[in-house]
Amino acid sequence: MAESKNYIVQPQEGGNILISEDVIASIASLAVREVEGVYGLSATQTLDLTAILGKKNLSSGIRVTLQDNVIDIACNLVVRMGQPVMTVAKNVQESIANAVESMAGVRPAHVNVNVCGVAAPKAEQA
Repeated sequence: MAESKNYIVQPQEGGNILISEDVIASIASLAVREVEGVYGLSATQTLDLTAILGKKNLSSGIRVTLQDNVIDIACNLVVRMGQPVMTVAKNVQESIANAVESMAGVRPAHVNVNVCGVAAPKAEQA
């Protein structure tokens, strides 16, 4: 059975533009990676260093909920060791909201950041 996807509908002259929740998740994921102090995203809400996601699966670690053109985004964040957790989390919230608004034309109603761990860069782990 195919999975049902939700879309943001942007009415335009001559038709509608539909933006899927997967696109929103990819935009959010790319925005997270631009924030200083981010180690990565985690597929789970608990710190599992094997679940830290790189560039292969961009939208894992991001959950998008669309209802009536209202976007709620949640992300599972791992912060780089030595960085101020609250500052990094706030910057992630702002980065996601700004990127989605800029690229999709709709500002998310909520951007929830779950800081699920702190990790040292690989060079420092040795």
